[in-house]
Amino acid sequence: MKAAALLLAGSMALAACASDEPAAGGGGGEGGGTATEELRVGLAYDTGGRGDRSFNDSAYAGASAAVEALDGELQELSPNDDASNRAELLTQLAEQGFNPVIAVGFNYDDVIAEVAPQFPDTTFAQVDGSNEDGAKGDNVTGLVFAEEQGSFLAGVAAALKSESAHIGFVGGVESPLIEKFEAGFVAGAQAVNPQIVIDRQYISPAGDFSGFNDPARGQIVAQGMYDAGADIVYHAAGGSGIGVFQAAASAGKRAIGVDSDQYQTVDDPALQAVIMTSMLKRVDNAVEAFINEFSEGTVEGAADVRYDLEGEGVGLSTSGGYIDDIQQDIDGYAQQIIDGTITVPTTIE
Repeated sequence: MKAAALLLAGSMALAACASDEPAAGGGGGEGGGTATEELRVGLAYDTGGRGDRSFNDSAYAGASAAVEALDGELQELSPNDDASNRAELLTQLAEQGFNPVIAVGFNYDDVIAEVAPQFPDTTFAQVDGSNEDGAKGDNVTGLVFAEEQGSFLAGVAAALKSESAHIGFVGGVESPLIEKFEAGFVAGAQAVNPQIVIDRQYISPAGDFSGFNDPARGQIVAQGMYDAGADIVYHAAGGSGIGVFQAAASAGKRAIGVDSDQYQTVDDPALQAVIMTSMLKRVDNAVEAFINEFSEGTVEGAADVRYDLEGEGVGLSTSGGYIDDIQQDIDGYAQQIIDGTITVPTTIE
């Protein structure tokens, strides 16, 4: 999920290695580790791995912060090109004694349900994967987000800032999760201007996850929207978002990032200059909090932890100052969502 200039060597990185001895005890059934155990965290990334300047990097930021503070060890694994080895990644981490094991992304839905029951003494978590009904096992916690709420605010910002009353949305892969981003964005923009034109397109269809790691295609899709008259495009496309920023820079228009504060994470000043704001999805906070709870022995398992606007699990970045003049309007809409005056849709009608 990154442009060629951002590719990192290898699909596995080791950080803060503390010992070759596997951690003792502390399984999912016991609610986590104890202060006497060595913390060894396993992190299995989504498509593209670390270096996407977005979703995966946010998970890494949270995990690395937790293991540094707790003097632990972090092992990272990335899927192969066709992502066919996700189950093997989780199995490898569990067999090597890493605990907890964190799967990053909804693409692990099926495989974590297969793997977790085989390792009842290992605690698992899945970012963007619900386990509220316990179907994935008693030792799996879902870390889920109200993406639609943050995307609603992105739509508000886009509609307020658009000079052409024409904006766009680029989704990485057609899926229920990314449709939450789309639904929220559309609702927010239409709350400001019911007549606004919103172009919407996905890079790849359902089941084809290449759309999260294809900057060239992201650029082509976004460029078509700019050529058609859109002056702001919001992406929920992982590493393909770099291509959206490149299209914005080429067209002299604006873009909205996702997951991380992408104004701060892109290296190219030309791309940084076009990022109006980013929809923050605090995967870093969720992962860090989960690891801390594991170390304290307070993980429940077979449950979801939901991060929404009220809990600052989602929001908008303000880096660059491009939305400072409309912050009061954004805050007003945010408060209406928190109060329940506005209910943000999660699906497209």
